[in-house]
Amino acid sequence: MTEKIGVLGTKSGQRTQRSGVERVVNAPLPTVYGEFRAIGYLDHDRGDEQVALVYGETGTDDVLTRLHSECLTGDAFGSQHCECGDQLASALRAVVAEGSGIVVYLRGHEGRGIGLLGKLRAMALQAEGLDTVEANLALGLPVDARDYGVAAEILHDLGVNSVRLMSNNPRKREALVQHGIQVAEQVPLLIPPCENNITYLRTKRERLDHHLPHLDAVAHLS
Repeated sequence: MTEKIGVLGTKSGQRTQRSGVERVVNAPLPTVYGEFRAIGYLDHDRGDEQVALVYGETGTDDVLTRLHSECLTGDAFGSQHCECGDQLASALRAVVAEGSGIVVYLRGHEGRGIGLLGKLRAMALQAEGLDTVEANLALGLPVDARDYGVAAEILHDLGVNSVRLMSNNPRKREALVQHGIQVAEQVPLLIPPCENNITYLRTKRERLDHHLPHLDAVAHLS
């Protein structure tokens, strides 16, 4: 597997500038789920450091894959405001059970791309009664500013042509196809809701078109 980078020519003696995504390191990463390889990338366009967790020999087609947007509050702190932490854990368990797969952890996606402080400000407005879409708009921020081009570049670098995408979000599928990665199947990641996130999840279904049919069975939650 080779590095996928773009190199801009410069005059002799000047510093070479790069654009695109560069593979920097490949390190073993033992986890509670299994033994992964952590393949680190540098996005020269945005300056973000990215990582793909690869389990087993993935091949090129129909690779079980998760594009996971960074969520400090959910992934690290166990927030029940969202289902992100549970989705990440479920995706890691799924690729291990499959015997191979990839979880691309996308930094710079915090709060659907508005950053950590923007997300916390939006959460404060949600506590006052706005939904997640209304809160972003009230702050003058985009509803969803995420870009999946980097994820597609990483998958291309890993030799992946098509994926079985673990996601409830149709926009992820559309973005990958747009960037040349075929989606053979969209695999739901349906996390049981709780009282603290049911309103958030319903908003994602009703206003952001996420496929969350399991919410119909928990109408009793406020």
